[in-house]
Amino acid sequence: MTRRLSLLISWAATALLVLVPLAAIYYLADLAAFAKLARVSIGLPIQWQTVTQAQVLALWTLTALYVSIGLAGLHYLRRAFAHFAQGELFNSANSRDLRRFAILLLIHALASPLHFALSSVLLSLNHPAGQKMLSIAFGSNELKAIGVALVFWVMSNLLVEGGRLQTENQQFI
Repeated sequence: MTRRLSLLISWAATALLVLVPLAAIYYLADLAAFAKLARVSIGLPIQWQTVTQAQVLALWTLTALYVSIGLAGLHYLRRAFAHFAQGELFNSANSRDLRRFAILLLIHALASPLHFALSSVLLSLNHPAGQKMLSIAFGSNELKAIGVALVFWVMSNLLVEGGRLQTENQQFI
């Protein structure tokens, strides 16, 4: 059961590692669709009629950089679960991959308020004086991501300890 679930997680991560960049390329090719997505998802009182194509492109670039942090973490998570699916549980590569995933997830969670703040400033650059925005958001999603990152950090340490115990037990036999 653990191997099957690990394989499923590895496949899902692989699918996301392919689909998310394809979606990014699509939105780069159709910046109007990206601007529409931004209008729906940002939830700020932006005066959208003042937002230029260059600002939308800059927002796409900023978002692509932010998402790439998460994708890098997902790459390491996929590698670890691919090893788990093969029955390789206690090795240093898994621990290293889970630790890298935890670090990148933590960075991604901490970068979220910065991404939102930069997005709000960028999109309100053309607003009249006194109506420009700097909006910072740090909520339960970021706290959950930080918690998950810390759990994975501990798990990576447990894998190292489990590997040490496995090696020690094999020496007795």
